[in-house]
Amino acid sequence: MSTERIIIGRNSVTEALRAHRTISKIYTVEGNTAQPVQQICDLAAAGNIPVEKVAMNVLNKLAPDSRHQGVIAIAPPIAYADLSEVLAGAAAKGRVPFLVLPDGVEDVHNLGAIIRTAECAGVDAVLLPKRHSAPINETVSKTSAGAVEYMPLVQIGNITQTLKQLKKQGFWVIGADMDGVGDYFHSSLTEPIVLVIGSEGKGISHLVKETCDVLVRIPMFGQVNSLNASVAAALLMYEVVRQRQGE
Repeated sequence: MSTERIIIGRNSVTEALRAHRTISKIYTVEGNTAQPVQQICDLAAAGNIPVEKVAMNVLNKLAPDSRHQGVIAIAPPIAYADLSEVLAGAAAKGRVPFLVLPDGVEDVHNLGAIIRTAECAGVDAVLLPKRHSAPINETVSKTSAGAVEYMPLVQIGNITQTLKQLKKQGFWVIGADMDGVGDYFHSSLTEPIVLVIGSEGKGISHLVKETCDVLVRIPMFGQVNSLNASVAAALLMYEVVRQRQGE
């Protein structure tokens, strides 16, 4: 199964089916007749996807240490999107492009939550560095509530080179950083944007920080001096949404 991925959880499997992802097989725990599981079986039947009812220990072996909710799907690996095609699609729709780049986010739960918010906020693509980034695994998929099935994910090599190329195409690179020059809600976010989110603890890496056009901060008034990376990302993404809807 090394060339395949597993999708765990009712929401993730349901969204994969709704997105018409290629799925070779679905396993459900025997005896589970709950409505969400029946919906999965109905969607699978409509797509001619086999469903096998198995004992719980079989699912536990397929997804050890995972909360699979009694449902697992077997699918090909995530197909990464092409950035030029993503931007061409945005242009065709007359959209001002909006990209999100997690820099050094290696926690799968944070990455899944960022992808989920990005999909909800209408982000055109999430750019994922090949190095120092959480893998797109079953936990990311489940934490994203199935958003990985809809959100274009673009794998990139060198972050600074990618950002420099995007800047030549008219993008404004915004970095979220505690040492930012101004609060995020006082910054103009209506242009084509790449929003860079740093990891918890380390933040944005030094070279990437130097490549950003502007660094913005989220004001802190409590004793804790930073937010969870996915929470910070959500605040910034929806500030972009707010400003663009107010145009």
